Amino acid sequence: MLTLERLRTDHAPALLAFERENRDYFARSVSDRGDAYFAEFPARHRALLAEQDAGVCHFHVAVDEQGNLVGRVNLVDVADGAAELGYRIAERAAGRGTATAAVAEVCRLAASAYRLSSLIAVTTLDNAASRTVLERNGFTAVEEITLVGRPGMRYRRLLA
Repeated sequence: MLTLERLRTDHAPALLAFERENRDYFARSVSDRGDAYFAEFPARHRALLAEQDAGVCHFHVAVDEQGNLVGRVNLVDVADGAAELGYRIAERAAGRGTATAAVAEVCRLAASAYRLSSLIAVTTLDNAASRTVLERNGFTAVEEITLVGRPGMRYRRLLA
């Protein structure tokens, strides 16, 4: 069973290890975070917690049954009842329904705990796995876009 935990200070070591372990894997589908991200990770983590405390973002880590961090699922730019969804799932957990379950849970939290009415997500057209995760979770394609120089799609989900 997958659980989402709201980002905390003590997640920093596991989150940094997760990002390092999956850096090459993530870079195949999204822009690489760059060396500075890793060098400045402690300050970045503190900044994320400050944004969360201010209510402009909701950051989560996805934890598997063994207590291992296998992903992150974030709601950013919270305003006017809406937010943008972003997620990253570890390569070792990919293809097992982990992303679908994590997105389903954050959608539930978005509606119930954070009182949001809609979510937006974007992905490139060549990222079939991400498009499938969004569509399985009730997101609807609403606009073709360019994302990191590649054809992409903006999705929207209304929350009940």
